[in-house]
Amino acid sequence: SDQEMRKQRQEEQRQAAIVGRYAAMIQLDYASAALRDLNSSGLPDDLALILKSTRPKKVYLHNLADKHPTHIACVLAAIQALRTLSPEDQPEIVYGCEVWRDLDWVPDDAKIALNVSGHAQLGQALLSVFESQISGGKRYDLAASGRRRANAVFHQSHFTDQAEELCFAVDLTSLIKTPTTNPASYIGDLIDRFKADVVGQISKRLQ
Repeated sequence: SDQEMRKQRQEEQRQAAIVGRYAAMIQLDYASAALRDLNSSGLPDDLALILKSTRPKKVYLHNLADKHPTHIACVLAAIQALRTLSPEDQPEIVYGCEVWRDLDWVPDDAKIALNVSGHAQLGQALLSVFESQISGGKRYDLAASGRRRANAVFHQSHFTDQAEELCFAVDLTSLIKTPTTNPASYIGDLIDRFKADVVGQISKRLQ
């Protein structure tokens, strides 16, 4: 049942926190459907309270090009929460990371390569805890590690690999420091740059 799955997912998160030796893990128990409308969701307020209490220097979020609607709702709620903090409570940097859409397409000068090498066993142990997600035919554990390894190999074409595994991210800090910046325009500009690069590479060889 949905209730049984909810309890299993909660327990899996608790077990992952133990395996990863997390300093803290907070479960807010929101249903995905309840997050889709930011105007009625209490998530931004809850996140603001947590962020103000913990004052992290770095925050890792979903990226704004993620194709999962709940992930987009979560990153927008987090941005909204971070914007309410005073400058001294805001993090130094906010990353938008790969989850349900990779960031290989982002221009290199806008792409942050996070070196996550050396933790393959821990990563596998963490992912294997989420049995309810990987036992039904969706091998997230293999896909996640495969993406990180592919990122490392294909990141630079003319140099030997400097890392075994990379996660790509974009810098979302400006969306917090300059709250008038529209998140849709921010990610739209990156997509436009990608389009211009692809079209330009083809066009100059057809002249």
